Amino acid sequence: MSHIFLTLAAVMAFAVVALVAYLEAIRPWHLRWGATDEETKRPLPGDDMVLLPKLQATHAITIHATAEKIWPWLVQMGQGRGGLYSYDWLENLLGLDIHSADHILPEYQRLKVGDVIPLEPGGTGPPVVAIWPDRALVLGGELRGGVGSSGSPFDLRDKNPESYMTCSWVFFLQPVNGKATRLIERFRLDWSEGWKDTLANRAILEPVSFIMERKMLLGIKRRAEMLAKFAAPVRAEPSEQSLPVEERKAS
Repeated sequence: MSHIFLTLAAVMAFAVVALVAYLEAIRPWHLRWGATDEETKRPLPGDDMVLLPKLQATHAITIHATAEKIWPWLVQMGQGRGGLYSYDWLENLLGLDIHSADHILPEYQRLKVGDVIPLEPGGTGPPVVAIWPDRALVLGGELRGGVGSSGSPFDLRDKNPESYMTCSWVFFLQPVNGKATRLIERFRLDWSEGWKDTLANRAILEPVSFIMERKMLLGIKRRAEMLAKFAAPVRAEPSEQSLPVEERKAS
């Protein structure tokens, strides 16, 4: 009996230590992976879509290429398009049928506000909210009562009309010099109160999103730097949608 008690006590102690280590060290690290203090604090387009986020993650990476050579990879993202440049094998274990391209796809370069970036074969995904070529791509919207802002069904696992999930997902290109660019990616999320949603988003969505987004940024970096060395950029269709005033002033 005492042996069982000691084993349970040891397991509980390990779980507590692991939880504390995650909350105090690992979580703060992955919520701002690659980003500087200034980048985590600076306002970005799309922030106003989720004013009081329960979750905000800002990730960044230096890409040795100009924004013009990075932008085509962002524009063509999506299932059935250019892919997500992350762990295709893992996404396909879930039946998402995602295949990340290693070359520019001209047929997917004309992205405009209102288009949906599909994340699965049914076409569900975040709509494009704002687009500024070679500078910023803003995705996101609100899911409420089981229907997303894109009009696609989205299972919140809670059909209560008062349930909601609001998110913004931005990709922002900040030139460093004539040969390098910082790609800043920010994800902000708010959701309806309730321990089930909170547990799912904190314990599952948050760490899994980091794993996939980190790989995505690395994948974009590899592809853009390859394009910068061996090919000319494929320019996307210009858009009339511009950045917020404060961003235009900052640029």
